[in-house]
Formats: sequence, structure tokens, C-alpha cells
Amino acid sequence: MLVTLNEVLKHTMTKEYAVPAFNVFGYEDSKAVIAAAEELNAPVILATNKVAIAEMPIAVLGKMFTQLAEQATVPVVVHLDHGNDYETVAQALKSGYSSVMYDGSQLPFEDNVRTTQEIVKMAHAFDIPVEAEIGSVGYTDPSMGMKSTLTDVQEAKEFAERTGVDALAVAVGTLHRMEEQTADIQYDLIEKIQALVNVPLVMHGSTGIPDEDLQKIVKTNFGKVNIGTAIRMAFGKTLREEVTANPDAFDRMDLFKQPIQAVKEEAMKKIKLLNAHRYEEFISKT
Repeated sequence: MLVTLNEVLKHTMTKEYAVPAFNVFGYEDSKAVIAAAEELNAPVILATNKVAIAEMPIAVLGKMFTQLAEQATVPVVVHLDHGNDYETVAQALKSGYSSVMYDGSQLPFEDNVRTTQEIVKMAHAFDIPVEAEIGSVGYTDPSMGMKSTLTDVQEAKEFAERTGVDALAVAVGTLHRMEEQTADIQYDLIEKIQALVNVPLVMHGSTGIPDEDLQKIVKTNFGKVNIGTAIRMAFGKTLREEVTANPDAFDRMDLFKQPIQAVKEEAMKKIKLLNAHRYEEFISKT
């Protein structure tokens, strides 16, 4: 069933679970993620990042993902990840996305506040929740020119209050596209932020977080945890093995079977680590 971000994050600040947002690029991996969620009876978020929308129009992705969500037996959010301007967010809203992120984290604070306020006004007019970012979760590749800055506690408080966002991405020790689980999570910073910010927090760059830290994260106010590199690595590694083992194969439907199964298994692993498979148990006790 297609739901909004607020619906699945509603209890994450009081219950020990978080909802994984998997960056997907097409039909096969999105079906695998939904299959993982359905097998575990867990909510899930299909996230579209800027690499995906550079390859395929938002309108096409939106129609495909929202239809898959509507047919699913579990709650599925269709989310725009890292929308970097007003027009991109507007396209996502028009295309049926049930959640949007505007990322102004590379801008000066006041510019980020002002543009986020405009995005929130637009999205809330359609009853669609907004995620934004304060501080900046950078990338492992410095050539991308994206600054990496830990979130300032007071800025997080002011930003959340002035913009009215529904979820707030903060930088507490991760980087995007980490291939090894070596992130050093700043738990003291998390405690300070969640003491002053009264909306669910969002963790980006979560592939780099060790499993034991993911299990700790669910005990904080992080309600949404973004995962992309982990399922891409599962797909890519398994696809290489399939091509090597079957040098005469050329049908993508055959070559994709095992890689997609690997994506499903990795998604199930993350869902369990985040306690999302206990979602129905948690919400039934509220």
C-alpha cells in the first residue's frame, strides 16, 4: 500500500525501530526490496536519488514505483532523495511521490532555511511530508566537491523550528557511498540533537555503519535510515559472478535472477537490524 513518510515514522521516536529507505534504480531492485519487506511484514521506503533521475525521468519512475507500492501488501513510501531544487521537488509531487527531500545542505544556513520553507509550503499543500538536511553528509569521493560537516546542535533546532520539516537529516559521522562499515557514529552529538529537535531524524550513508551500531540507532530518534551502496554492491558482485560462470548467457532476465535475490537478502538483513520487521508489534501497543 502506498503511504506517506509521516505514516511509517509516526512511532519511531518512542519505539525501538527505524524504517529503511533503499535507493533503487528500476523495476527489478524495487521489486526485490518490496519482496523483502513483504516476507518480513515490514514497512519500507523506495528512494529515488539524483543518479537515478539523471538516467530516467521522475515522471516515469514515479508511475512505476507508486504502482508497485499500491500493489504491495505492506506500507511502502515512494520518496525523492536529495532533490536539489524547487523544480525537481515539484516534479516528484506531480508524479505521485508520497515523500520528498530537499537538500540545501551545501548552501549557507539562511539560504537553506529560506528555500526549505518554500519547499515545505508547496509539499504540505498536497499533504506530502518533507525531509531536509542540516549539517552535511559528504561523500567518500572528494572529487565530487561536496562538503562534509557535522551538524551543529543549535542550527538543527532552529532549522527544524523555522522550516516545519517533517524529518531532519543530520550528519553524525557517516559518508555517502562508504563500502566498508567503518563509520564512527558520534552518539554524544545524537543525544544533544534529539534533545532539542522534535521530529524524526534521518541517517544518510548508512552502508558504512557497523551492524551493531545500526542496532543502537533504533534506540535513538532516528526514524529513517538510508541504504544504497549495500544493495548496489550485492547486485554488482553477484552479477559479475553470474557473467563469469555463464559466459555464453545474454538474456538479462536469466543473468539478473541471482543478483536480484542478493538484493532481497541484503534488504532483509537491514530490515531486521533496524527492527522494522517488528513494526506491527510496536504500533499495536500504542
